[in-house]
Amino acid sequence: MAEGSTLKERVIEALRTVYDPEIPVNIYDLGLVYEVSTSDEGDVSIVMTVTAPNCPVADSLPKEVERVVREVEGVRSVNVQLTFDPPWDMSMIPEHVKLELGLF
Repeated sequence: MAEGSTLKERVIEALRTVYDPEIPVNIYDLGLVYEVSTSDEGDVSIVMTVTAPNCPVADSLPKEVERVVREVEGVRSVNVQLTFDPPWDMSMIPEHVKLELGLF
């Protein structure tokens, strides 16, 4: 990450290292992360989902996100909230990712 990057940018870069095991795309570009907010003190809050409520990684993926974000320089605390509202669907994948996956 470039020198002088914001905490939020560093957190997003870290999120791009976490992959959904069923789809070969990182969780951020897949659209599983709904919100990333940071405070000046280094507190990070993430609202995310998984591809389905019965997803086998529904328990472990948020823990992995917390672990990876906690390692980001400048992070004091991490709060990961798992939500299913709105439920994730393929329309949440950005067009450039759909092209990479051949979904058009």
